Amino acid sequence: MAQFICAIDQGTTGTTIIILDDELRVRARVTEEFEQIFPKPSWVEHDPEAIWASTQSTLARAKQEAGISAEDIAAVGITNQRETAVVWDRNTGEPIHNAIVWQDRRTRGRIQQLVDDGYEPMVRSRTGLILDPYFAGTKVEWMLQNVDGARRRADAGELAFGTIDSYLVWKLTGGDVHVTDVSNASRTLFMDLEEVRWDDELLEIFRVPRSMLPEIVGNSEVYGEVRGVEGLADGTPICGMAGDQQAALFGQVCFTPGEAKCTYGTGAFLLMNTGDKPVMSQHRLLSTAAWQIDGEMTYALEGSAFIAGAMVQWLRDGLGLISEASEIEALAETVDTSDGVVAVPSLSGLGAPHWDPGARGVIWGLTRGTTKAHIARAALEGIALQNVDILKAMEQDLGESLKVLRVDGGACANDLLMQMQSDFLSRTIVRPEMTDTTALGAALLAGLAVGIFDDLDQIRATWREDRRFESAMGEEAREVHLKRWKQGIARV
Repeated sequence: MAQFICAIDQGTTGTTIIILDDELRVRARVTEEFEQIFPKPSWVEHDPEAIWASTQSTLARAKQEAGISAEDIAAVGITNQRETAVVWDRNTGEPIHNAIVWQDRRTRGRIQQLVDDGYEPMVRSRTGLILDPYFAGTKVEWMLQNVDGARRRADAGELAFGTIDSYLVWKLTGGDVHVTDVSNASRTLFMDLEEVRWDDELLEIFRVPRSMLPEIVGNSEVYGEVRGVEGLADGTPICGMAGDQQAALFGQVCFTPGEAKCTYGTGAFLLMNTGDKPVMSQHRLLSTAAWQIDGEMTYALEGSAFIAGAMVQWLRDGLGLISEASEIEALAETVDTSDGVVAVPSLSGLGAPHWDPGARGVIWGLTRGTTKAHIARAALEGIALQNVDILKAMEQDLGESLKVLRVDGGACANDLLMQMQSDFLSRTIVRPEMTDTTALGAALLAGLAVGIFDDLDQIRATWREDRRFESAMGEEAREVHLKRWKQGIARV
């Protein structure tokens, strides 16, 4: 009899539930979007209760679509937008404020103060991260400082903090379990990366009481059991969990040091497995926890571009150049080149390796002959070119060249974008059959915990390739693009 795994993929713009059988065939896939809240320029929030409502409704619909009973689901895995911070009341479960999303830049001033006070070298050596509003630390601090009564309640032990994984486990277990996995914990600015524990000195710097924090757990183990959730049977184990990018690295079976993937979602995220020791970057990349299984740690180097698919959404919603995101490829293919137009998609600041939180997006090189097709093509080029900066920095840190980059996420279905990525990187791009690798990673971790999968070798044997993209661009043409990209970066 088939066993089924439910993967909850809680993303930035919506919640997706995927139900897979024990041969990793997708039996149901249901997505529900929720409201993006922008209270002020550069502020981004989500209503945690809207996230939970979307999770509940997609769970019920996915079970129905799969044509199975709730009792047929043997395990639940969770993957999530990582640095988004939620603070809630331990007794009522009610959030004290909207979740502050990873894209939010409201704490730039506080970050600059910490940099000016000389904290960045210590924070970097302890956590593998740099000081940036991207991470959860200053978001939690902001809520404690700005929500009436929050600091008093936190000091009294009445409040709980978590990234979205913690919040979902809390809700799924009826408030019984407050945990976070190592991959999410490593994105808070609170965790000692080598010791894999909360660091009291860091908590003091960010003025966050330890009592608010969840227990740090591994990525493939039973955390608790479902209680009172429609679509899932009481007692179903919640047993796999990882932040979205680490889940994608696992779902792309990048189990060996040097293997890497890029996920194209709201942003673009390059991760490379670095083995059982963290590699501290000399090029402002992040060192992060990849996963912990049976007590054994695996680490990764990461470079993040904050805007990728969101650039296409902005062309649709902000400029009205297209009516559907899927139209971008056909529009860009109506011209052979971008005719000198450069689009730098730094709509939420620049991520690695530049780390400029105040950067603004740029469309440069416009002429009277520029059309919306040129802008569409330049936007896709910009999404691909920002990854060149990240990969070059990654290769320099490791001292070796990457030969193959595995890709996933919604935008990897865009063949033109994938060809551009191969051309600008001069590397082979490999796309898997299943591109929902964040959900796949969560499902694999959950299945591993309850014995549906025996080991990593069995998981690797299930991975299937869809298509390869080989670079077709000459070195001279590539250098022209890279030169103009650098000129565009200088203008942000």
